[in-house]
Amino acid sequence: MTVTFRSCARLMLIEPSFIHDQLSMTDLEFNICVDDYSDGVYRFILKISKNKEDTRDIVQTAFEKLWVNREKVKTLKAKSYLFTVAYHLMIDQLRKESKIIMTDSFDENANAITQGSSELKQLLLEAINNLNPTQKSLILLKDYEGYSYQEIGEIMQLSESQVKVYLHRARLILKNKLTHLEKMSA
Repeated sequence: MTVTFRSCARLMLIEPSFIHDQLSMTDLEFNICVDDYSDGVYRFILKISKNKEDTRDIVQTAFEKLWVNREKVKTLKAKSYLFTVAYHLMIDQLRKESKIIMTDSFDENANAITQGSSELKQLLLEAINNLNPTQKSLILLKDYEGYSYQEIGEIMQLSESQVKVYLHRARLILKNKLTHLEKMSA
């Protein structure tokens, strides 16, 4: 897992005895995790679920699980833990609501952003929306959030090679859809 310099620097400034391989997370470190990771987890889940209320609930539940398990979760693994828990909660929520195939557009905020964007960006967002949940999650984690293959594997409980293969297939689908749309508009 990649730990941001900012996070480690904040921990070392606040708590000089910070050790990278400590056994459990302190209350202070939990609060820093909330500050550093809540927005990223929220954006990731919102891009997939497209429901602000469900997203807030999922993010809150993920942080609640981190709080309950803070004695067992190493601080340096907190980000991966949060994204993994949130991802699985989101999948459970989608299954409950029978929303596995997601063809709706992004929420109002995302629509406002794309209205000012280029036509290509709009087409790309539509194509991403038409991917299955696994492919969509892979694209968002790798290309939007910047996770490594290993981190994505941990979050989605896939091997690194599975992540690479599934991501490659998702990108091929996007390429084919965009190429098809380009030929139709020409």
